[in-house]
Amino acid sequence: MADGDPTLGLWNWAIGNRIDEDRVRGALAGTLERSVVPVGAGGGVLCDVYHVGGDFPTLVDVFLAPAGIAEATAASAVAVRLGAALLLPDDTLNPTRYVLAEPDGTLRPVHVDEMETDDGPERRHLRPCTGVDVACRNGPGCDRSRFQPGPTPEQPGHA
Repeated sequence: MADGDPTLGLWNWAIGNRIDEDRVRGALAGTLERSVVPVGAGGGVLCDVYHVGGDFPTLVDVFLAPAGIAEATAASAVAVRLGAALLLPDDTLNPTRYVLAEPDGTLRPVHVDEMETDDGPERRHLRPCTGVDVACRNGPGCDRSRFQPGPTPEQPGHA
């Protein structure tokens, strides 16, 4: 969950490109300035990388992440290093809402459709969190998030 997560040290991300696990671990190690190793290896931050279908096909599970670094900050830096968009859970209970870390480091709230498969969750149909999306109206918390819904041309300020 984007900062303030009660499960400190556990991050679950999805990357918008199919990226090799060594490259993901390298970007994370550079961001955290510490060793990042595969799950099962000894020492350092543990990182499992696997691939699924969908628009965000590289899934990343980070275990033992350092408590002194905000997840959203780390995700933003990794997105910049990889040159790829990255989804991380946000601070609401809305199951379709995520924070998107863009390749330029920008963080913004979005919604995606998620489907569970045998290989893991596939995420598709990315759209901005505007406060007027059906997912915003039917799900809890978009207006209570630290990542506020964004304006649209039809609605310049969130109502």
